[in-house]
Amino acid sequence: MKILMIGDVVGSPGRKMFKREIPRLRRELGLAAVVVNAENCAAGSGITAALAKEFLDAGADAITLGDHTWGQKEFAGQVDSVDRLVRPFNYAEGCPGKGWRIVTMPTFSFAVVNLLGRVFMQPVDCPFRAADRALAEIPKNIPVFVDFHAEATSEKVALAYYLDGRVTAVVGTHTHVQTSDAQILPKGTAFLTDLGMTGPYVSSIGRDLKPVTKRFLTGMPSRFDVAEGPSVLEGAVITFDPAARTASAIETLRMREPLQ
Repeated sequence: MKILMIGDVVGSPGRKMFKREIPRLRRELGLAAVVVNAENCAAGSGITAALAKEFLDAGADAITLGDHTWGQKEFAGQVDSVDRLVRPFNYAEGCPGKGWRIVTMPTFSFAVVNLLGRVFMQPVDCPFRAADRALAEIPKNIPVFVDFHAEATSEKVALAYYLDGRVTAVVGTHTHVQTSDAQILPKGTAFLTDLGMTGPYVSSIGRDLKPVTKRFLTGMPSRFDVAEGPSVLEGAVITFDPAARTASAIETLRMREPLQ
């Protein structure tokens, strides 16, 4: 079976790209499921219940988040009502929402776990120990797909090897730059340091270049609006055996709209 995991969707350009391409990709690639990171989908920061429904209606089977989970102030009161969505499991106890979920498909079930890194990121609980806790709660007979939303490559690689053989896949999100290290680890876990981004690519990781460049030149704070222009859709297709819960292949995917 094949699952497509898609990198951070940025703003309305990324949402439009997702909604247009996913139905076709499901057919052409024979996808069993689609998991999308949508933590930047609401004007570049956060998500709402209404936008989550758009993704699910467009063909997503699960939604993961990250450090901008609470970017839209109303979402804290909505998160528990959204089906098939996970926020970082290693947020502090008492935060609303769920950090892992089981997704039931017509022919199989799988679990999705969302974790947040600690290196160069906001303070959260240890993602390694949080992963252990999640796996202790998840039934042992289903594949587990981990979205590790983290900045540091070293932290992503270390967690992947830490979970090798215990989960089906560990993929990184957050940097918005797709990496070239897709591989199957020694014990059968698929790994990619970062899935990349789904959004406008004539940009600084999805944001308008002018205010970002001004910030680098002057150090003055600026509002980083989502860029306009052609978009890219990036992610990875993971081939796995749902009975063995191991992966046999992982291939990166990139689709670009032409420059206008």
